[in-house]
Amino acid sequence: MTERLRVAVLTGGPSAEHEVSLQSARAVLDALPRDRYDPVLVLIDRQCGWSLELRREMADNKIDIVFPVMHGPFGEDGVVQGHLETLGLPYVGCGVMASAIAMDKTVMRRVFAADGIQVIPHVWFTAHDWHTSTDRSDLVKSLDWPMYVKPANMGSSIGISRVTSMAELHTGVELALRYDRIVVVEQGIIARELTCGVLGDHDTPDASVVVELNVRGDWLDYEEKYLSDHELATVPAPLPEPITKEIRELSLHAYRAIGGYGLSRVDFLYEEHTGRLYLLEINTMPGFTPRSVFARGWEAGGLSYPELLSRLIDLGLARSGA
Repeated sequence: MTERLRVAVLTGGPSAEHEVSLQSARAVLDALPRDRYDPVLVLIDRQCGWSLELRREMADNKIDIVFPVMHGPFGEDGVVQGHLETLGLPYVGCGVMASAIAMDKTVMRRVFAADGIQVIPHVWFTAHDWHTSTDRSDLVKSLDWPMYVKPANMGSSIGISRVTSMAELHTGVELALRYDRIVVVEQGIIARELTCGVLGDHDTPDASVVVELNVRGDWLDYEEKYLSDHELATVPAPLPEPITKEIRELSLHAYRAIGGYGLSRVDFLYEEHTGRLYLLEINTMPGFTPRSVFARGWEAGGLSYPELLSRLIDLGLARSGA
């Protein structure tokens, strides 16, 4: 019998997405084929303390690869990835640069715009800009109501508000500033929310089936994503073939633009009445919970969840030369 690979599944961390990370890691741990892998769960607490398992395993050279199933700052922004590289440990997913670019919604969109990818109209400003402005309406004067206010470095719909007036903007910005010192304000539009997964190395990645998010209210908030029992997605998305093709091509374009490797989920807004397609953001470690759409897009294309995990591990080992 072939010796099983020792996989350290990292989870937790200090970000507001700590609980989502725990759900994702549990799903990964449960689905890893035990005939190929010997997983160990490694919890990083909210104070960035690591459980002793990884240190012990590393000291004995027993870790073959790390699967950092972590979302948001610290886990998805290049910090953990850089730490693993200094330790010489192979890991699943994007590297330091791609992770850092994708985590910051302002930097990410500047990269996309420079590469000719259409992004949603938006503005951004710092906490200092907000608190010292004599006329805060000037900060968003290029946009119309409604708007969406977001922390620049956060995911899972945490810290987001839909606003329709200056009073609501004030409340929304103060909420976003609890999570980051930079705030992004996006133009609100009537659009369908679509997503597409990317899997592979930087040169020859593949795009998944396109998925549509079923948004019941104005937007898909945290409670709807993780606490509701309503069907989150339509798989595959019912779209004209040219739009599906364009989304898949743009997903690969965005992946290459940030220097992606391993996996990403690319999110879009499709404004049907104008035919415009806006790239909203790219996520380098999308949710892996049973309700998450990344794996469902691949499963619809014939790649099961356990097979998806194996592909990701193989890609991480290939990058390291292991």
